[in-house]
Parts: sequence; C-alpha cells; structure tokens
Amino acid sequence: MSEIAFDMELNCQGLNCPLPILKTKKTVDAMKSGEVLKITATDPGSVNDMPSWARRTGNELIGQNEADGIHTFYVRKK
Repeated sequence: MSEIAFDMELNCQGLNCPLPILKTKKTVDAMKSGEVLKITATDPGSVNDMPSWARRTGNELIGQNEADGIHTFYVRKK
C-alpha cells in the first residue's frame, strides 16, 4: 500500500486497549474536518477496534495495513 497523505501522526505502539482508541479520539477531536490522522499501534485488538470506532463516530477509515507487528491506520475526520 502506498503512503497516504496525512496531517497528524499518533504513535500508540506499546499501548493496550483501550488507550489507542482513547488517544485517537482525543487527537481527532482537536483536528479540523477533513484532516487525516495516521495512527500506529502494536495492540492486535486495534485491528477490530479502530474500524469499529470510526464507524461509530462517523469518521472515515481510509486505509489500514500491518507490517512487522505494527498496525497502521489512516482516519479522516468527519
């Protein structure tokens, strides 16, 4: 997957549920509509949590991948 352009980056590596989601929410809340946040996480639960959170909040998950145990998500703020 090619790199998606993003406005902010959030490193949640080493954090376990629910911290990646809580930190993502706090960061997205401070962003402007249409901006993209890149999140990296090592918690395997984030693979299910991040898409579910995006759907629930109306934000758009525009990309996700995994490499060497690091999950990367791109979320566009609604």
